[in-house]
Amino acid sequence: MDRFVSTYTMRLDAKGRVSIPAPYRMVLTKDGADGLYCHPSLAEPALDAGGNRLVSEIDTLIDSYPPYSEAREELAAALYGTSETLRIDPEGRVVLTETLKAHAAITDQVAFVGLGHKFRIWEPERLKAHLAEATRRVRELRQAIGSRAENTRSERT
Repeated sequence: MDRFVSTYTMRLDAKGRVSIPAPYRMVLTKDGADGLYCHPSLAEPALDAGGNRLVSEIDTLIDSYPPYSEAREELAAALYGTSETLRIDPEGRVVLTETLKAHAAITDQVAFVGLGHKFRIWEPERLKAHLAEATRRVRELRQAIGSRAENTRSERT
């Protein structure tokens, strides 16, 4: 498996460490990542995390803007300026910094949710609310797609 999939909820220990789920560690190892690249999500009260593929995606996004453009500078500051590379200890744990925890309102538990090439770290109750809203939106989208397909079929006949 070379994708981050599924959802896991883990507790922070007394020293503030959290275990990265074993399947995620395997993906990071395959990716050749030396640590966990992590930054506050630009869209959610959560953290985006991953390995070299995430860094490559960010590089590609930033490189799509002209050098020295305002958009490129802002994007680089928002992504690189707030990013941290967290060291993974021999037991597969990382320490989330206070800044990262504050952005995601993480206290004693975290939820890891796979997004394919990266994963997101949430406060579990916030993830629950986010997934409920995402499911609602996907259902609406599915209905809209189904309606369009019906209209296309009826136009052909």
